[in-house]
Amino acid sequence: MTALKIFLDNQPSIPIFDSDSILAVDRVSKITHKLEEVGVRFQQWQTIENLTSGASQEEVLKAYQQEVKQLMDEEGYLTVDVVSLTSDHPQKAEFRQKFLDEHTHSEDEVRFFVDGKGLFSLHIDNQVFEVLCTRGDLISVPANTRHWFDMGENPYFTAIRFFNNPEGWVANFTGSDIAQYFSRLES
Repeated sequence: MTALKIFLDNQPSIPIFDSDSILAVDRVSKITHKLEEVGVRFQQWQTIENLTSGASQEEVLKAYQQEVKQLMDEEGYLTVDVVSLTSDHPQKAEFRQKFLDEHTHSEDEVRFFVDGKGLFSLHIDNQVFEVLCTRGDLISVPANTRHWFDMGENPYFTAIRFFNNPEGWVANFTGSDIAQYFSRLES
């Protein structure tokens, strides 16, 4: 289930906001509102039931063709691709480690979770926003926002990625060790 916890960046064990305490019917709207306040786009798209991790890039992009085109037209994204990772991937530990340190991008980092889950942690001003994204969630982390991502020890997700940069994912690591003090995704 989609969730949001907000912490002061110097108090990683005491959330100042926790969506788990909100009724399920209000949860997504509260999460969306909290993220909008700091410039993060968060939406939920209708999912396609028979499309799960393991579907090919072509199948995924065809299934979400209308939504992908609309977002590309609205935001000017140049390319999209699909990333899928499961717990049996031989390089899962290396892929996980690649995203665990705080970094930024010169463009928005946009992901739509077709299936599975991942934990985005956004370091904005003096707060850390831990956003547990699950099936149907779209998140757009604004360019130059400090953040990290955890897919867990046993990853299971398929996501559509949107890019302004034809080179794809390019990270600028901050050198901060802040990420090690905050939550990791439980598998």
